[in-house]
Amino acid sequence: MPLPASSSDSSSAPARPLILALETSCDETAVALCDGLGNILAAAISSQIPDHQPYGGVVPELASRNHLLRIRPLITQVMEEAGMEFADIDAFAATAGPGLASSLLIGNTVAKSLAMTCGKPFVAVNHLEGHLLSPFIGRPEGIQPGVALIVSGGHTLLIHLRGTGDYQLLGRTRDDAAGEAFDKVARMLGLPYPGGPVIDRLAKTGDPAAFPFPRSMKDSGDFAFSFSGLKTSMLYLLPQLGDSAASRLPDLCASFQEAVVDVLVSKTLKAARSVGERWVSVSGGVSCNSRLRQVFTERCARAKLGLLLAEPSHTTDNAAMIAFAAAHRIRQGITSPLDSDIDPNLSLTSNPVPA
Repeated sequence: MPLPASSSDSSSAPARPLILALETSCDETAVALCDGLGNILAAAISSQIPDHQPYGGVVPELASRNHLLRIRPLITQVMEEAGMEFADIDAFAATAGPGLASSLLIGNTVAKSLAMTCGKPFVAVNHLEGHLLSPFIGRPEGIQPGVALIVSGGHTLLIHLRGTGDYQLLGRTRDDAAGEAFDKVARMLGLPYPGGPVIDRLAKTGDPAAFPFPRSMKDSGDFAFSFSGLKTSMLYLLPQLGDSAASRLPDLCASFQEAVVDVLVSKTLKAARSVGERWVSVSGGVSCNSRLRQVFTERCARAKLGLLLAEPSHTTDNAAMIAFAAAHRIRQGITSPLDSDIDPNLSLTSNPVPA
């Protein structure tokens, strides 16, 4: 992991550390108090969706200002709910990247201040590693090797998960992330932000075969993704439909969603076969999409592949996944220096695949 860290003797690390984690990578302010297995003693998330909805997307300055206002009350709420004192905490963790710089700084600075004041370790966590490991939260068997799809508003990645901290990037999107494509298409259709959940809901009554949207790069022979062509197809189709587009909204949503889901599932299963793994895991905000979960369940069963889907509460940005990732670092004897910096472009792996 390309994350600044300092190591210590792992024998001194708590077997089941209690971790207070902060997540402020974008527009969700989240705090969680968890043990090393991901058992959540208390957690709270303050969503900023209503604040950003009028702008059709996240406004960085507004997001960071809201983090400043909300993080202290959330910490107090979580500590009181769990009946804990700061002296009970074994380590403090925060997201170091990737994300919005102004947002990352809030959680990172607060967690470091608490660690320094309490004389406890600080752990800088990669936001993507949090998503990557989130399907394993609370599972006693621990992290299982396999192929992982991280699919969210900002990222679409296929990872060969070989062990904790041992990740190989197999492929990524060359343009829009899947969640970004959902939001942009929703805007074309006149739907509110965030568009992904709205498209998912409308698609339930639509015909997924009504419009033959392209499956970009489905048979490209590699594990890269592209969703800009699909978005452009919708842009060209809507003027052709004219006034009838409004009445065809469920069909448009279902057909668009089916194209995205088909590519994501097909590429993931091909990657699992390519590297010889028998487990597939799926995480990130888009992994909450009901059609994606249904198709993954059906096709993994047919392919005799094990499937781990992140719990819905762990799909969007949350602090439980940050605490869980931090716990695994602590078990390895890895903590982070207090002068470590955030990195808005932090990579999950050290061997990026060329776009």
